[in-house]
Amino acid sequence: MTEPLIVAIDGPSGAGKSTVARILAQRLGVPYIDTGAMYRTVGLAAREAGIPLPIPDAGRVAAIAESLQIELLPDTKGTRVLCNGREVTEAIRQPEISRYASAVSAIPGVRRRLVPLQRRLARERGGVLEGRDIGTKVFPQTPHKFFLTASAEERARRRVRELAGRGTPQPYADVLAEMEGRDSDDSNRADSPLKLDGGYILIDSSGLDAPAVAAEMERRIRGAG
Repeated sequence: MTEPLIVAIDGPSGAGKSTVARILAQRLGVPYIDTGAMYRTVGLAAREAGIPLPIPDAGRVAAIAESLQIELLPDTKGTRVLCNGREVTEAIRQPEISRYASAVSAIPGVRRRLVPLQRRLARERGGVLEGRDIGTKVFPQTPHKFFLTASAEERARRRVRELAGRGTPQPYADVLAEMEGRDSDDSNRADSPLKLDGGYILIDSSGLDAPAVAAEMERRIRGAG
């Protein structure tokens, strides 16, 4: 039986992972599995439950994660996200939810809930997954592991454009500070930190558009096959 094609794309916030992953999945003919949306959904639920940042009660957030039924539905514009049957696709993209997502993703109980779901989805039909630890913790055995990065300034400029396009504009200085804070949080968390090891192919997306990055990844994957 042929093993499903599983591609891991890790890297810091704003490196373009989601856009590249969607394009690459389409080129390879496998699903795009938006793992970040899962953590954002838990973060949204935590905020709506009145839990502040920094999170004072990890156990409460883990219990919230256990109570959620998260669905990822393919859509012409990307991925629709439902939480307990409720549409949260736009709500989880609010700027504040980025910090919540980083905070909840560091909670072991949250990861115990979501990582098996990510693995099940990918093992069913293959997939392109992006996040912080896909290649180190979720699918460390896949031979197709990419670390996508760019300078903090470049990533902040991209996020400013993205937020403006969604109708939620933010000042560049605020976005840069938030991004640098999230970089620190993601790299220094105790459970499954963001890290680059020798198993990854490093790609710096500075000065490259998403289709060019996806094309390079596809070339590497097909060449490895």
